[in-house]
Amino acid sequence: MRPLRALLVFVLVVFVGGALLAPWLYWLTQAIAPGSHLAGSPFHRFVNRSLLGLALIGIWPLLRSLGARSWREVGLVNPAGEWRRVASGFALGFGSLAGAAIIVLASHERNFNGSLSAAELGRKLLGAAGTAVIVSVLEEILFRGAIFGGLRRIWDWRFALLLSSAIYAIVHFMESARLSGPVTWTSGLELLPRMLRGFADWQTVIPGFFNLTLAGSLLALAYQRTGNLYLSMGLHAGWIFWLKSYGMVTSTVPGAHSWFFGTDKLIDGWLALLVLAFALAVLVRLPFVKRESVAVAATQEESR
Repeated sequence: MRPLRALLVFVLVVFVGGALLAPWLYWLTQAIAPGSHLAGSPFHRFVNRSLLGLALIGIWPLLRSLGARSWREVGLVNPAGEWRRVASGFALGFGSLAGAAIIVLASHERNFNGSLSAAELGRKLLGAAGTAVIVSVLEEILFRGAIFGGLRRIWDWRFALLLSSAIYAIVHFMESARLSGPVTWTSGLELLPRMLRGFADWQTVIPGFFNLTLAGSLLALAYQRTGNLYLSMGLHAGWIFWLKSYGMVTSTVPGAHSWFFGTDKLIDGWLALLVLAFALAVLVRLPFVKRESVAVAATQEESR
């Protein structure tokens, strides 16, 4: 059960450690750059950055503790010849949420933000594209390569897929939360439960949390079917591009039916669930087979 212990330690270090680190980063920023844009950021952003920073720092130690001896074992094989998978994944991710966005705009549930100049629009889309590349690579290594890959060393891959996808959904379900009062060394710990307050609203959980779990399942299935992370990276990048762009280039409409069509996040409505289900149907029919052995069965006993 070594992989499970390693994952539990990783989660504890990231969340508790990040919550305890955030106040110190906040105070350091106030001391070094008082009055700057960064110093004026709300405290919850320091918490988010602390969690992300510790997660990134801990990726390789986590992989090593899970028994990975090389990046190949977590899905990072030689990219030569894999660009078709990246492109296929991106096309599926981009096309699926583009379809959802078109339906929302055609239904007049949101309006296109016509106040943006061509330069502003290009800059925002370029920023969204850059974010899509960086986030998709890092999150696929962490959630699919490390967490899903580690869990399937001790359990059937189907159960590992569901559990890792639920973990992925919980992390992405965390919301921004405001801190009242001055920042103290326990402020990060106080803020963490508030960042999970969405679980108290069933209309937020259903279908928002289910959508995120289904998205994580699609990404894990892409890894399972191909034996490497390139298809899931492309799929993830296509989604992130729309999620980052949609809220910037569209605006709300009074009386919109956000429970079905979603908010500016797009992924939190019933329409997104239908789109993701369609993407799943397409994914299971794509003619991808494993070319690289992940050697799960061979390392299962060793990792226990």
